[in-house]
Amino acid sequence: MGINARRVLITGGAGFIGSNLAVFLKESYPSIEVYAFDNLIRQGSRENLPRLKRMGIEFIQGDVRSAEDMSRSPVVDVMVLAAAEPSVQAGIINSPVPVLETNLLGTIRSLELAASFGADVLLLSTSRVYPIERVNEIPYRKDATRFVWSLDGSNCPSGWSTSGLRPDFSLEGRRSFYGASKLGAEMLLQEYAGAGRIRGLINRCGLVTGPWQMARADQGVVALWVMHHLFDKPLRYIGFGGTGKQVRDCLDVYDLCRLVARQLECRERWTAQVYHASGGTERSISLTELTELCRQLTGRQLMIGSEPDTSQVDVRILIMDSSEAQRDFDWQPERSLNETLQSLQDWMVRERPMLERTLT
Repeated sequence: MGINARRVLITGGAGFIGSNLAVFLKESYPSIEVYAFDNLIRQGSRENLPRLKRMGIEFIQGDVRSAEDMSRSPVVDVMVLAAAEPSVQAGIINSPVPVLETNLLGTIRSLELAASFGADVLLLSTSRVYPIERVNEIPYRKDATRFVWSLDGSNCPSGWSTSGLRPDFSLEGRRSFYGASKLGAEMLLQEYAGAGRIRGLINRCGLVTGPWQMARADQGVVALWVMHHLFDKPLRYIGFGGTGKQVRDCLDVYDLCRLVARQLECRERWTAQVYHASGGTERSISLTELTELCRQLTGRQLMIGSEPDTSQVDVRILIMDSSEAQRDFDWQPERSLNETLQSLQDWMVRERPMLERTLT
């Protein structure tokens, strides 16, 4: 199949997901024009510009919070909203205004632009829209290397399955400034769609990783773990006793790009519904398990520090059920965790001078 669109604009297009998606779409559908819109504020984003240029992707520097900047976009058929402040820690120590403005005002500006074009909108949201306390209240047990949900499918909370959280899991409760702003962005898209101003779709992404992720301590933990093993830099298990047993599901950015492409091929079915873009139980991993895989991959063994105190926005286990996306778009993740880690290492070895200059 093909994408029935001539022009696609990706906000946050010089970021990790945005740049990978721009390159993937241009490689998969050479006839379409792809535009990457980004303010280049995030550390490492400028390093993506040469690869965008090589692919014939036009870069537009601007801030999604600025209507004037957004007005520099050409008329497009589709907008993918990947611009965001992606750290769940944002707003805890410093003012929450930057994360709220980026994720809410930036969404409003983007939706207004899309409505003026008559463009369809795909919003990349997050698993962190789910309330912290409700997720942490799910019964669990401690195994040797990870925390494990201890429910067997009977008497389980609404919206939970043995494959993870479903899109109808309760949204009642506190979720962090980041999570609240992304949930607000989802609601805004649904209101614009309900008013007939746009046609849209929402992907709540789990932990997405892969090459070109400029990881830091508060965002991009898998890439950070691989990089610190390669570059012999310190790591710490933080929270829940400092044992490294907290669990996330992982999705290779390549598989996320595959899903988005499938969704773009059937835009006539978009009704502002929510899907999970996640690796599920098969690609879930704890920090302790990640440490062992990184040791095997790199041949290096680090002494991992321990900080037992838990952040007010952390969750013990976060695994999402992506069965609806698999069913509706004939999609499923292809890359295993080991393949993803290997691709990260290969990229980091190849780009080591850039990474050391940019991130260390």
